[in-house]
Amino acid sequence: MELVQIIVLALVQGLTEFLPVSSSAHLILVPVLTGWPDQGLAFDVAVHLGSLAAVVIYFRAELNRMALAWVHSVTRRRHTADSRLAWAVVVATVPAGVAGLLLDDVVAQWLRSPLVIAAATVGFGLLLGFADRRGGGGRSEHALGWGGVVLVGLAQALALVPGTSRSGITITAGLLLGLSRQGAARFSFLLSVPIILAAALLESVKLAEAAAPVDWTAFGLGIVLSAGAAYTCIHWFLRLVERVGMMPFVIYRLLLGGMLLAVFL
Repeated sequence: MELVQIIVLALVQGLTEFLPVSSSAHLILVPVLTGWPDQGLAFDVAVHLGSLAAVVIYFRAELNRMALAWVHSVTRRRHTADSRLAWAVVVATVPAGVAGLLLDDVVAQWLRSPLVIAAATVGFGLLLGFADRRGGGGRSEHALGWGGVVLVGLAQALALVPGTSRSGITITAGLLLGLSRQGAARFSFLLSVPIILAAALLESVKLAEAAAPVDWTAFGLGIVLSAGAAYTCIHWFLRLVERVGMMPFVIYRLLLGGMLLAVFL
């Protein structure tokens, strides 16, 4: 990989992993517009590890409290707001995990076309706009009921469809369930930890089985650059989301979907 390709793809992945704009749409569109070859499985592992590092570092205090509280809830039957949030992340991860195991081949064979990605980018973008205008409230992620947790988990499973945006659909669900914009975003980001970890592990297994040579320079730069971009994205998104809302991202998704249609139709 050339240096400029490494930089652009790592930054694109790091930024779009957590913004509600669909990383899959961007990672398909960029090589098409630039004529770059596929970046390879090793680089995909690297940028996922970078995104995972960013969210873990940013939420390290919360994750430490949640992990300790979860252990106490299991060993001592002591339940707190942090243990409940930890269990909520676990429960909401199950639907996406099951759907991924059962439907991965179906998605790979039938749903990775540019037109599907364009339709999902536009359709779920409009749903995000509706949720932002009609949903939302003053509740934090700690106030989400168990029924709401399951619904967010089911929504996250829809992100198997390329173009949906995992963060976008989970934020949409959180807003419709009455969470504040920041509460919906924080729960979405916490939910990303097990999902990104699972994706990185799965890709690592495939990489080991392929026994292909690894460009360690590209691998290292991919981790560092995607981590930096993702951390910056999380920080500023949470600081600005209550002020700017979701409409800038809705408009961007409509433009991106239109661009995909123009390129591939």
